[in-house]
Amino acid sequence: MRFLVVAVSHRQPEWVESAFADYTKRMPRDARIERVVLKPEPRPENAGPTAIDRLLAREAERILAAVPPRAHRIALDERGRAVTTRDLARSIESWQAIGGDVAFLIGSADGLDATLKSGAQERLALSALTLPHGLV
Repeated sequence: MRFLVVAVSHRQPEWVESAFADYTKRMPRDARIERVVLKPEPRPENAGPTAIDRLLAREAERILAAVPPRAHRIALDERGRAVTTRDLARSIESWQAIGGDVAFLIGSADGLDATLKSGAQERLALSALTLPHGLV
């Protein structure tokens, strides 16, 4: 079983790398944790909603290409289901019992394409706050 964190993001500072390494040690020993970082699409100045939709669609294609076909996809979205630490721990146990890969999808600064959100098996909100990518 693998947990994949697929994020559309610019290069993160060293403290993010250290924090990721630390948190992977806290996960169940039989689960591999991998991070896939995809570069955001270039965003033109004064991009309107149509241009942003096109950017998100291109990012969505790249995200889907990075996720194994049968993976349980979880879109991280501010409008997703709010979870507590205990809820997430129970979910991790459940995913482990089922087996297979689990992919957490993190969008760019403009979020995730609507098709990724609707096609995901779950949508989770980590917080009502807008968090920097490094923290997510």
